[in-house]
Amino acid sequence: MAVYHHNGLLKASIMSATNAHRLGAHEAPPAIISSFLGTQLSKVLDHLEESTNNELVALGDKQSMRLDIPQIPELLIDNTDRNRTSPFAFTGNRFEFRAPGSEANCASAMIALNAAVAEQLTVFKKDVDALIEKGEPKVSAIIQVIRQYIKECKPIRFDGNGYSDEWKEEALRRGLDCETSCPLIFDNYLKPETIHMFESTGVMNRKELAARNEVKWEMYTKKIQIEARVLGDLVMNHVVPVAIEYQTKLIDNAYKMKSLFPADEAAVLSAENLAIIKEIAEHTAFIKDHVDAMVEARKVANRITTEREKAIAYHDNIAPMLEQIRYHIDKLELIVDDQMWTLPKYRELLFVR
Repeated sequence: MAVYHHNGLLKASIMSATNAHRLGAHEAPPAIISSFLGTQLSKVLDHLEESTNNELVALGDKQSMRLDIPQIPELLIDNTDRNRTSPFAFTGNRFEFRAPGSEANCASAMIALNAAVAEQLTVFKKDVDALIEKGEPKVSAIIQVIRQYIKECKPIRFDGNGYSDEWKEEALRRGLDCETSCPLIFDNYLKPETIHMFESTGVMNRKELAARNEVKWEMYTKKIQIEARVLGDLVMNHVVPVAIEYQTKLIDNAYKMKSLFPADEAAVLSAENLAIIKEIAEHTAFIKDHVDAMVEARKVANRITTEREKAIAYHDNIAPMLEQIRYHIDKLELIVDDQMWTLPKYRELLFVR
């Protein structure tokens, strides 16, 4: 229930400019928080949902759950049933929150998760006490509340492929948070239900949450700003000059071919070089134009005074340019002479040159 009610907050707790590149790809969980329970535990919950208050929930052999409510339920579940695309998965004897990035401090995610669980336990006790006050036996009241929670939080349960486009559409229909913009995801910290949760548990108040969000938006802006500046420097000092130098060699070769062979034969022999010359010109022109446009977009964004709006401007207007420029750099990397290319190529990141 805690993960269901605060799935947007949990996503905000692990979101950053760098983690936004990772989520949804590269063997990482998707940017939609869902919970994988596995076949056996799903059967347990389904059985509990459909059972009467006096029934025991049991599964065959070693995979079983004894519903003895006055005690902690005993779970013996085969932990080989796993889903690596789930951001919040049950793996035999625990739940794993897999969405935090490798550089992240786990405190942010733990604060949000523990506060959400604490709030839900408080609500659970109130719901059970309300039924007991109406004359319901304690065990029966607990089972009724749990059954209600199982039905209510079903939208957060998903055991399928979290990378598929079908899941994105299904998650939207289920009412889960499907936002992908990092600055907008941070808004989950300032939603009324989030503020109430943190204040009711005594963790943080509204002003503290707002202050933390200002820092999160500023950090996002700074990281994208640094990436844009570094990319612009690499492009104009390494990529474009080397590409033009290689292009010049090809042009020189084409002219020499004309002086050595008849015009018709030279045209045939130089056709491949001429095509490469044109391709290099197209890529370098695109890169130069978009680097200049990115610099101007940064200047416009930097004049914005509020951190939230500035972060949104960097996300919407500048971050997409990084991918566009990078695409054409990758194309040049495949064309330019390996001995002339000054930056490490992808294959050289894995193997010594």
